[in-house]
Amino acid sequence: MPIYEYVCRSCGLEKEHLQKMSDSPIENCPECGSGEYVKQISAAGFQLKGSGWYVTDFKNKPASETKTKSKSETKSESTASSATTTE
Repeated sequence: MPIYEYVCRSCGLEKEHLQKMSDSPIENCPECGSGEYVKQISAAGFQLKGSGWYVTDFKNKPASETKTKSKSETKSESTASSATTTE
């Protein structure tokens, strides 16, 4: 269930409420009872867990680790160097 933030325009009370998405918004302030208790618009919070994300896999690695040679490149270089030594 999402957590919604509400603020009262009369008394200034700011409070979070855990509600179902299908629930109707709360209209009366629990502190002063006025009908000016409105839902705030706020950013959703989330956390990236596991591998495959920029933050967990690539952010703190130096550039030398990301530019590693593949096996085929290494094999072709060793074949080329052995060909020059046999001539």
